[in-house]
Amino acid sequence: MDYLDELEAEAIYILREVAGQFEKPALLFSGGKDSITLVHLAMKAFRPGKFPFPLVHIDTGHNFQETIDYRDDMIKRIGEKLIVGYVQEDIDNGNVIEQKGKNASRNALQTVTLLNTIAKHQFDACIGGARRDEEKARAKERIFSVRDEFGQWDPKRQRPELWNIFNGKIHKGENVRVFPISNWTELDVWNYIRRENIPLPTIYFAHQRDCITRNGQLMAASEFLNMDSDDVIENRNVRFRTVGDMTCTAAVESYAFEIDDIINEISASKISERGARMDDKVSEAAMEDRKKGGYF
Repeated sequence: MDYLDELEAEAIYILREVAGQFEKPALLFSGGKDSITLVHLAMKAFRPGKFPFPLVHIDTGHNFQETIDYRDDMIKRIGEKLIVGYVQEDIDNGNVIEQKGKNASRNALQTVTLLNTIAKHQFDACIGGARRDEEKARAKERIFSVRDEFGQWDPKRQRPELWNIFNGKIHKGENVRVFPISNWTELDVWNYIRRENIPLPTIYFAHQRDCITRNGQLMAASEFLNMDSDDVIENRNVRFRTVGDMTCTAAVESYAFEIDDIINEISASKISERGARMDDKVSEAAMEDRKKGGYF
């Protein structure tokens, strides 16, 4: 086997372990390339049967329309169940308070909606597409990551994972976050997408878009950004390396119109894909702080 076969086999094994060890698992779907890859791996793991878990999307209401369109088309194509948790409902119900100011974002609010969705459906395991190469907090998290009854992650209480033996035992109220492609890199994902011919949202490829420059980053101009007279809209040739809330996901200038172009661009880049995420720049430990609070 080549290295992509080995990564694929490991991920499929982990997905089947989740199906075997947990009563009510779910696959968290963001519409990004990593969760799309997970869906493809789940099809390899469980077809011709149905998935032993639903897909769950936490919708901030400030998503890229291309991502939502892709999600809905994919669900029709694969015929699996989709559960959507809406941040707007938590805002309307007073569970969270929407941020104010020029750099306001709903990204942090989705943690509450995620935890509420987990509690409502009693999920005991949530599968996600996080990878260790993305960010230093994710680099030290296990493949089976136990969260307490409040959804919090304690890095000091992680379990050993020797010889690919995963311990899914939890107490009532706890849940496990599972990362089947934890050992993959961004380049691995793109090489796998190319090999498997997996379709993606168009925003991953270079296109022309109206942007503003904020905090040194190119942000897609949209109704969700609190723009003022200081924000100058420019039409730029860009693509997105990662997909998230429009208020915190920056674009990169690019002329990578095909997958081979993207792979060459990533190979030459010295900045990680989450270098274009404003939410990771709040502090040195921004990601770890959010994970401790229940963020995926």
